[in-house]
Amino acid sequence: MTTEASPLFAAFDKDGDGEVSASELRCAMAATLGEDVSEEEATTILAAADANGDGLLNQEEFSKLATGAHGEDDVVERRCLMEAFGMYASSSADDTTTIMITPASLRRTLSRLGSHQLGVDECMAMICRFDLDGDGALSFEEFKVMMVA
Repeated sequence: MTTEASPLFAAFDKDGDGEVSASELRCAMAATLGEDVSEEEATTILAAADANGDGLLNQEEFSKLATGAHGEDDVVERRCLMEAFGMYASSSADDTTTIMITPASLRRTLSRLGSHQLGVDECMAMICRFDLDGDGALSFEEFKVMMVA
């Protein structure tokens, strides 16, 4: 049974082969975070979640890395999940302490990653599936739920 890739996984899997390499991980992190991640750091992050030892992350391994579900090196895992959340999130103009993934921030990030162009309505529909409190945006906790799904 083939499952559809999550939008986050698809954004990292630039060549669409169903696996994320250290190079893809590094490029996606640099494009979205605006910071250069060394090849060594990307390889270390990847190795922490590479359960089958093939040097690549499939969707399941990627999801486990993002959610911290595999129990290895929790600090690296949590950092990766926070960085992934930070790629998509934006702070409210009225409240700079609340960081959320909004339809606009999701659309902007997917566009920066070179993903196909989605409208704000499509991004809103994606967010609604995991918006547990109904505020129209994803909190970090809701993002973690989405990554497990």
